[in-house]
Amino acid sequence: IDETKITKFTDLPLSTKTLEGLTENNYVEMTDIQRQSIGLALRGCDILGAAKTGSGKTLAFLIPILEILYCKRWTRLDGLGALVITPTRELAYQIYETLKKIGHYHDISAGLIIGGKDLKFEKRRMDQCNIVICTPGRLLQHMDENPLFDCVNMQVLVLDEADRCLDMGFEQTMNSIIENLPPKRQTLLFSATQTKSVRDLARLSLKDPMYVSVHEHAAHTTPEALQQNYVVCALEDKVSMLWSFIRNHLKQKVIIFFSSCKQVKYIYEVFCRLRPGISLLALYGTLHQLRRMEIYNTFCRKQFAVLFATDIAARGLDFPAVDWVVQMDCPEDVNAYIHRAGRTARFQRNGECLLVLLPSEEKMVEKLQTCKIPISIIQINPKKLQSPQRKMEALLARDVSLKETAQRAFVSYIKSIFLMKDKEIFNVHVLNTDSFARSLGLAIPPRIRFLQKMEQKRQLSNKNTEEKKPLAVNNELNDINVKINDCEDDEQEIKSHSMNSIDFTLDDSDDDILTVKRKNINLDDVQIATTGKQDKGLNKKKAITKAAVAKKVLRKMIVPNKKITFDDKGEELLNPSKHKISELAKQYENEEDCGINIEIAKQILHEEDKFDKQRFREKIKEKHKEEKRKLKANKKIDNENDQDETEDNINDYTSDDEYSGPDLSWLPDPDKIYGKQEENYPETQESEEESNIHRPSKRKLITQDEFKKKKKRKSSLDMDSTDLKADEEFVLQLLQN
Repeated sequence: IDETKITKFTDLPLSTKTLEGLTENNYVEMTDIQRQSIGLALRGCDILGAAKTGSGKTLAFLIPILEILYCKRWTRLDGLGALVITPTRELAYQIYETLKKIGHYHDISAGLIIGGKDLKFEKRRMDQCNIVICTPGRLLQHMDENPLFDCVNMQVLVLDEADRCLDMGFEQTMNSIIENLPPKRQTLLFSATQTKSVRDLARLSLKDPMYVSVHEHAAHTTPEALQQNYVVCALEDKVSMLWSFIRNHLKQKVIIFFSSCKQVKYIYEVFCRLRPGISLLALYGTLHQLRRMEIYNTFCRKQFAVLFATDIAARGLDFPAVDWVVQMDCPEDVNAYIHRAGRTARFQRNGECLLVLLPSEEKMVEKLQTCKIPISIIQINPKKLQSPQRKMEALLARDVSLKETAQRAFVSYIKSIFLMKDKEIFNVHVLNTDSFARSLGLAIPPRIRFLQKMEQKRQLSNKNTEEKKPLAVNNELNDINVKINDCEDDEQEIKSHSMNSIDFTLDDSDDDILTVKRKNINLDDVQIATTGKQDKGLNKKKAITKAAVAKKVLRKMIVPNKKITFDDKGEELLNPSKHKISELAKQYENEEDCGINIEIAKQILHEEDKFDKQRFREKIKEKHKEEKRKLKANKKIDNENDQDETEDNINDYTSDDEYSGPDLSWLPDPDKIYGKQEENYPETQESEEESNIHRPSKRKLITQDEFKKKKKRKSSLDMDSTDLKADEEFVLQLLQN
């Protein structure tokens, strides 16, 4: 194959099925990377492919995969033939969709194996897939857990965005995957920023790899149609600048990159409330996978939209017709910038990229220019700036959950700057955190605990180094003094042998030496004291957080909402409905023999059944007792009501008796006027006696027994009525006389 003369896919020795799939999807002419790499891959060479973003690297490895498996007459029964590994789920999904388009005429099955999807569904079908497109984490999970996954016959391994797959984040996972792969295979690595590390290449055990770098000698490492600018902006003005940018680009398709998920979430939620007049979307790692795929598809379909995203959307994703890429936070390095900017100006289209830098991050421009990236500075027109700060403050005051997301976004941005490797560009201590918090709508800046802890550690380390310096000097002096003392002792011994008379003169020098030794001991004591102080400082009580309390509870294995009752002796009362009571059951549970003894199990059930029946009888007895108590209480209430009624009736009748006759006190005594007439009074005496006998007193009526029946009460009332008639007759007789 002469690479210089080839321009179309029809010039390559490809199968008719592959060519039909390509022509249906309007893939006619080849790009530079496709022209140089497909021929080498069809020969069976290992390839390191590097090309600019949007240059067609996906087809450069999908076409060789289809052709190699087609030439070997690969069927579903042959198992896994090609493995494509990508760093992000969205990129894997995009490659899978492209493979479906160009390879649907082939009798080859393909599978998308990514996190967030149904694991059981994937496990059942792994042995039927000839081409697997996956992310590293989910692939390793299948290798460890799925017995149907077998890669013994694998022919081709592809790493898309190879430098990201092989970096520190995926190092352990990729090492485990590579150990499980067969050594005899063809390996293809593709990326816009290709790795040349000997260590990485040795891990993959490449055999005479061909390095295909189409744009290595080009004037610029980014696409020629990409216009790149940067803006120097204060940290507190970033939000107002972004809001003004969106308001002035309502009829364009924009991707805006942030450094953390929490920033993306907060800016998306706040701007949705502010309603800029264009549809907003957010794509970040903590979203559910189905939601992420839905957002990806909707942004691809829309003509005008704004997508807030983290670096998961920075690599490999082909969003159609993106006009602007705005990098609100400075990228970690030049490679991250290239991949972010590469989401626009793809495959002979135009696009613009805007990088927003802080005054302390301007050194990044020099690094970009040294890597052949043409970037120029532009100024912001202050007349077009619109500040949404007041509205954001009002929204946060109303909504507590939105305020919490703002606080998390603030801390996550500070943390991302702190964790950056290049400390020449990223300096946390330069940031004006108070004004940045106010620009996010927060009245009070949140506590940055990790910075406070780091500051305390730094102060302690500085104290330790300051204390160690004089101690080191003193130790050196001590060693010198000891050596001098040894020398003087030797001299004294020699002199003592020669002249004994000078022994007394040497006492002063001995005293001097001894005083120095005492001083050294004092220095050691000081050292111990200082270390004690340090220990005291270290042993200060830390503020106990809610998370720490929760961890303590988890360590103690405390079951929430558990109620334990004890008897008078202090022994725990077991709930018979949840625990077994019989001794046989307890013995059986304590035995270590594996398996189930059916005979013993039957005996245990029989024993437990006795306790259950007894408990059931007790429940029924208790139920009957309760019913009896209720009946007695109801009877008592009825009797009390009846008694109250009788008392009311008696009171009425007694009042009638007292006031039933006319007042005769004004009449004269008939005995004085007519004299005593005993003959005429027998009936009246009898009636008086009868009235005395038959008229019960009020007290007797009140003290009647409670259980008298209503019939007796009626009879007493009838007798009272007869008494009234007798009284009336008596009064009439008196009047007649």
